Amino acid sequence: MEVTKSYPCVGTCSKMIVVSVDEGVITNAQIIGGCPGNTVGVSALVVGMKVQDAISRLKGIDCGGRGTSCPDQMAKALEKFL
Repeated sequence: MEVTKSYPCVGTCSKMIVVSVDEGVITNAQIIGGCPGNTVGVSALVVGMKVQDAISRLKGIDCGGRGTSCPDQMAKALEKFL
C-alpha cells in the first residue's frame, strides 16, 4: 500500500518534501522550493529506488557549509518511512 508523507525542510532553500513509498520503494518525490534544476533532478533520481538505498546515498551531503542540503533533507524525509 502506497504511503505519502510530508517533511518540512530545515536549513535549506527548499521548504517541503513530499514522498510516496510503496513496499519500501519510492514511487513519487517532490522537493518544494530550492533550486529547480537540483530539486527536480534529485526527486527524479530517487523514484524507483529502495528507501534505504536512497538514504545511504543522500544522507550527509552538505551545501555551502550549512551542515545539510536538499539531498540530505530528502534522506531525512525518507527516514520517516523506516
